[in-house]
Amino acid sequence: MKKLLLYSLLFCTFLPEAFSQDKHFTQFYATPLTLNPALTGAFEGKYRVGTIYRDQWRQVLDNPIRTFAIAADLRLKAPVRKVTEDAFGLGLMFFTDKVSVVDFSTTQIAVSMAYHKSLGASNTQFLTLGLQGGLTQRNVTYGSFDFHDEFDGISGYTMGSGEALPENNFSFSDLNVGLNYSAEVGYGGRIFAGLGMHHVTSPQISFYGNSGDGDKLYRKFSAQLAANVPFDRENRVAMLPRFLIASQGPHMEINTGTNFRIALGQYGGSALHLGSWVRFVRNDDAVGHDAVVALVGFEFSNVLIGMSYDLNLRALEAKQRQSAFEISIAYLGEYENEEVLCPKF
Repeated sequence: MKKLLLYSLLFCTFLPEAFSQDKHFTQFYATPLTLNPALTGAFEGKYRVGTIYRDQWRQVLDNPIRTFAIAADLRLKAPVRKVTEDAFGLGLMFFTDKVSVVDFSTTQIAVSMAYHKSLGASNTQFLTLGLQGGLTQRNVTYGSFDFHDEFDGISGYTMGSGEALPENNFSFSDLNVGLNYSAEVGYGGRIFAGLGMHHVTSPQISFYGNSGDGDKLYRKFSAQLAANVPFDRENRVAMLPRFLIASQGPHMEINTGTNFRIALGQYGGSALHLGSWVRFVRNDDAVGHDAVVALVGFEFSNVLIGMSYDLNLRALEAKQRQSAFEISIAYLGEYENEEVLCPKF
């Protein structure tokens, strides 16, 4: 019964993210190392540094749910090359998520690597295999919980608890794999397609240790599809469709929509990004719309800044205001080409 109480409290308080049971960002291509290990080093430059912050349910919680990630990756030329431009990608990612209502947090550090294999002498197509290994820690502060035996019958929960609780933190190792295909199409067009599997080993995620198969983290399977479709030969205006589907246990998430990139200035060195898409979710057997998303981004020199806002449609129907705000910043070092062979959001 004590276990059931603790599980219920953790599940209910972590409910906004429990539907996906994993890290979640609306600007999924702005966090490539959390999306697919094969995107490690998937850019035409020397290095990339990026960070993203997500603030969720500020309108209904005194302390909103906060998610933060920062990552850096390198692209290194393969030591043995002939006419192809094969490359290695190495990356390091740090992630933290905090539910302040009960002071429950998840922290992860992961290392990823990928090999980008050119599929021809023209170097316009690449097939990539990526691996990522990490260590995750989960922590809860029991002082934020109230148990029935703490109630003094008059003024509140002031007495000590006799609950036999486990250690308030534990850690587990994790393994993710991914594939990615990228290609130049026509004059200035790009296409990207990826597959990923996270939590390959289905690690135990219980505070009570090895307590059974029911406490294992579901494997997550995902597929991503993106493109860059220019409207003119100078690529001053382009449509950037995006699609992501992820399935984890009984839960599924679908994101679909498009962004538009509008070059600014005479030489187009800066650009404005505008986009919108929708998200659908499935929990058990029910499928429904979850949120509509708006995005605006600014691109100048080697820096890209993105801001997005999620409006939860189900909460809106119930006359509640539940939303999420994200801001991302990325820096790409030492361009080799004017066009970056990687989606940005």
